[in-house]
Amino acid sequence: MEWLKWIGEHFIGMFQAGGETFMGMFTGIIPTLIVLLTFTYAVIKFIGEERVNRAIQFASKYMLLRYTVMPILSVLLLTNPMCYTFGRFLPEKQKPAFYDSAVSFVHPVTALFPYANAGELFVYLGIANGIKEAGYSMSELAVRYFLVGIVVILLRGIITEYITKFLARRMEAKS
Repeated sequence: MEWLKWIGEHFIGMFQAGGETFMGMFTGIIPTLIVLLTFTYAVIKFIGEERVNRAIQFASKYMLLRYTVMPILSVLLLTNPMCYTFGRFLPEKQKPAFYDSAVSFVHPVTALFPYANAGELFVYLGIANGIKEAGYSMSELAVRYFLVGIVVILLRGIITEYITKFLARRMEAKS
């Protein structure tokens, strides 16, 4: 009977802890996310959507920009999952590599721009809290996380583009 009492107390305790966490976010991170998102949309309106589109079209021509600037802008401006629509500026043979770059960047971006992929925020905050408890700076972690993310998306984009070209040639040879 004692174990049943223990389960009853701890079962509701789990939901109470979840409610406390939710209220902490509601008064902490959620207003920040809303303000960041509003700021981003205001910048797009100020610059002009057409100019933003032209900048993306320019970036799509060059491999270095295609797998760094394009994914970064797409994730920052459109957030996850709309960021993948920037692939419309690319030919079909480059779309898999762009997608790979963009999907690989939705996690590192949360360090500095949490609104871009709020679903990944829990993972980053878990790591950041451990770093904070160890006595290190969360700001340094955020910047390093972001910079390493840029290197990773560039490498993934280039490698995926070459793999896509290789497989396309292989399929043509079989036809």
